[in-house]
Amino acid sequence: MMDASRSEFEQDLLTALSQTNKQISPKYFYDAKGSALFDQICDLPEYYPTRTELAILKAHAADMAQHMGPHAELIELGAGSLTKVRHLLREMDAPVSFLPMDISGAHLKAAVADLSLEFPDLKLTTIVADYTKDWLLPAPAPEAKRRIAFFPGSTIGNFSPPEAQAFFANCAAHLPAGALLLGVDLLKQPGIIHQAYNDAQGVTAAFNLNLLARANKELKANFVLEQFSHWAFYNAPLHRIEMHLVSLKKQEVKLADQVFVLQEGDSLHTENSYKFTVDSIQQMALSQGLQAGPVWTDPERWFGLLWFDIPGKTHAS
Repeated sequence: MMDASRSEFEQDLLTALSQTNKQISPKYFYDAKGSALFDQICDLPEYYPTRTELAILKAHAADMAQHMGPHAELIELGAGSLTKVRHLLREMDAPVSFLPMDISGAHLKAAVADLSLEFPDLKLTTIVADYTKDWLLPAPAPEAKRRIAFFPGSTIGNFSPPEAQAFFANCAAHLPAGALLLGVDLLKQPGIIHQAYNDAQGVTAAFNLNLLARANKELKANFVLEQFSHWAFYNAPLHRIEMHLVSLKKQEVKLADQVFVLQEGDSLHTENSYKFTVDSIQQMALSQGLQAGPVWTDPERWFGLLWFDIPGKTHAS
């Protein structure tokens, strides 16, 4: 019997293959192998976002923690390997608890086990969920003064503009009187952006192709990975990187008793990664009721960590 997440993957992939413009959510990159490959991407010389964001956190975590205040609950959305959040947890004043949320349960469990070695007294509540739609958070601890969502990595860039607005609306609805600390990849010279998604070692290509490998393993599809090519490019008018898997020949793909014919050059669009100005992302958040606060960037302004306050009354009010 197929579990719900696998059934959703199958349905979304069937829908994608049925369309002329074939597109699927990047959330399906992240099985255990995909999560491990993304960790490798973060260490690549071409991939500037992770090291730049980490440098900002190292330089300014104390200031960020001061904005959080004492006795806060911290939620990390798309938690991954929990590398970045450690800088915040080390500086926070008596945090009540930490709630990491990620779609890849096995990867998250291993990361939480490692984190607990450094923070043995911190209350940890693991949430395996899809933050793009599932915001069923546990009730706040009675002693918590406020909740702060940490959303690093510029994952907000994977959303379409309407999806990004929905994300900010969810923050407003589920974190009253709380705050959001958001990682944002900023506009810069297009060649720098392009190289970040076309690394010389081919790790990003393997990450992209792993979506097909996952479909073969979990959904009994028959993708021949060698017959697809990773293609990523910067679409300057739309301010986004696009990642595609391009069919190298005419071929048949079988999935759930259906057969799809892919022509040479047909593409499965697997990810967008939008880049922003500080003003453009602030305006989007403000349109959903959030209030702009401090902005921390690197000297080149390649990346930003943006603070947003969320109006409302706390659970204790």
